Amino acid sequence: MEEIKLDVQIREKIGSRKVKSIRREDFVPAIVYGGEKKVPTAIKVDRLAYERIMRQHRGQSVVFHLSVLEGEKKLRDYSAIVKEEQHHPVMDTLIHLDFQRISLKEEIEVKVPIEVKGEAIGVKKDGGSLDQPLRELNIVCLPTDIPQKFELDVSELNIGDSIHVRDIQLPAGVKTNHDEEALVLSIVPPMKEEVETPPEEELTEPEVTEEKKDGEEAPEEGKAEEGKPAEEKSQEKPKE
Repeated sequence: MEEIKLDVQIREKIGSRKVKSIRREDFVPAIVYGGEKKVPTAIKVDRLAYERIMRQHRGQSVVFHLSVLEGEKKLRDYSAIVKEEQHHPVMDTLIHLDFQRISLKEEIEVKVPIEVKGEAIGVKKDGGSLDQPLRELNIVCLPTDIPQKFELDVSELNIGDSIHVRDIQLPAGVKTNHDEEALVLSIVPPMKEEVETPPEEELTEPEVTEEKKDGEEAPEEGKAEEGKPAEEKSQEKPKE
């Protein structure tokens, strides 16, 4: 990968108030650290220029050639990569950048996207689906040897077929620190539809009726219970 030139301005305004004024000017405050020079360099980056480059290289590890300027005066040059982008938690706008100085003659570790090409037979004809647990590959190489992406053709894969890290062809000078047996993607069978069974009818407990014993009459309404007098009848007065 070739270096992409980006002009940046030295930043002398430090502090939260100064940073806000930088953002209002449509610049992004940033820091450059690492490399032989241990002291970080505070810079500001033109937002539109940076975002245009990143759109053109979406998902890729970009190697920048930073030209640090003070107005029109060139101060120094850095080869660098982006280590972190900070975005506003609500509006998702870019609010800060961290660059790391690198040497083009020393290997670095970066992540390269894994892209799928074609439609698998197991998906197209047999109704399966593609499961891809690994979408980026960690690689180690010289900055100029970083591949843009790893493209995997899955058009001949059937259900049960899979691709592991060992199956990815790495360019010369590029190695990975991933486990070679790690699963990149696989074609899995279709999900079985679960048939819903209606809930079992609730069993109702039968009403228990008191059985009448032999020779025993059922109590009648108004009949006195044993040991208790019936309703008292009015006693007739004896005739005189």
